[in-house]
Amino acid sequence: MFKRVYLEISNICNVQCSFCPIVEKDNKLMDVTEFEEVLMQVAPLTEIVCLHLMGEPLAHPKFLDILALCEKYETRIDLTTNGILIDRYAENIVHSKCVRQVNFSLQAFRDNFPKRDIHPYIDPIFAFVKRAQEIKPSMYVNYRLWNQQSNASDNEEIFLLIEQEFDLEINRAIEVGAIKSKRIWNKLYLHFDSRFEWPSFLLPHQGTQGRCHGAVNHIGIHADGSVVPCCLDKNAVINLGNAKEQTLKSILESERFTKMRQGFMNGVLVEDFCQHCTFINRFKKGKPNVHPAVNNPV
Repeated sequence: MFKRVYLEISNICNVQCSFCPIVEKDNKLMDVTEFEEVLMQVAPLTEIVCLHLMGEPLAHPKFLDILALCEKYETRIDLTTNGILIDRYAENIVHSKCVRQVNFSLQAFRDNFPKRDIHPYIDPIFAFVKRAQEIKPSMYVNYRLWNQQSNASDNEEIFLLIEQEFDLEINRAIEVGAIKSKRIWNKLYLHFDSRFEWPSFLLPHQGTQGRCHGAVNHIGIHADGSVVPCCLDKNAVINLGNAKEQTLKSILESERFTKMRQGFMNGVLVEDFCQHCTFINRFKKGKPNVHPAVNNPV
C-alpha cells in the first residue's frame, strides 16, 4: 500500500539542530513491546520502514532489540541519523539483514559544534561506509547536505575530507534539481536538498489545490502511536488515530484518511493544515517531484 512508513521509535534527539524544529510533544520512547505490536501491522503494508520521524533512532536505549524485531518480521529498514552514535552500532547495522540504507545528516555536526575538531565525528562515519562495502556491498549510504548556496563553507570542509578519504574529486558545480542523490563511490551517495518550512497554521494560506506524497505513498506513526498522513506533521496536528489503541487497518479505512488520500490523488488539499504547508508548492506542475525525507538513490 505504501512505499514507506515512518515509524518513530523516539522523538528525542541527542543534539538540537537549527534546521530542525523544537518538538512540542512530550518526550517519548516507544518501548519494545509497543514497537512489535505496531510493526506487525505496518510490515505487510509497506516496502520500507524508516525508524524516525523526529528524534535520533540510534539514541534509543533498546535499538538492538528493535533491530532484531525488524529482522524477525523481515522488514526492510532505512535509518536516518546524525551519525554521532554510529560507532556504537556500526557492526550490528552492517551485519543486519534488514537495513537497506543509512542516511547520515552531516550538516548536524557543525550546526551544533562549530568549534570542535570534526575528525572524531567524521572518521567513524567514513569507516562505516568502508565496512559496509566489505560486509554488505548492497547497502546504500547517503551523506546528506544542504545545498551549496546556503551552507557553502560547511560543505567545502566535508567535500575536502571525503575527497581525501576516498581518493576522488567532487564536482562543486553540482545541480540540485530533480535528481538530488549523486553517486561518488560504490553505493555511497551525496544527497542535497534546500531548506524548507515545516507546515504551520502560522504560514500563509496556500490555497485548496495541490498534491502530496502524504497518505498516498507514505504515512507516519509517532512514538506515542499517533498516526499522521505526512512525515512533516511533527506535532500530529492531523491525528488520524492511535496505532496503540486501534488497528492500523481501521485508521486507514477511516473516512478522514480516505478523503485526504483521494484529495491528494485528485489535486485537492482537503485538510486545512495542508492548505498552510508551503512544501506542497514543490509538487506543482513544472516543479521537481521530490520529498525531503525520500532520498532513495535507486
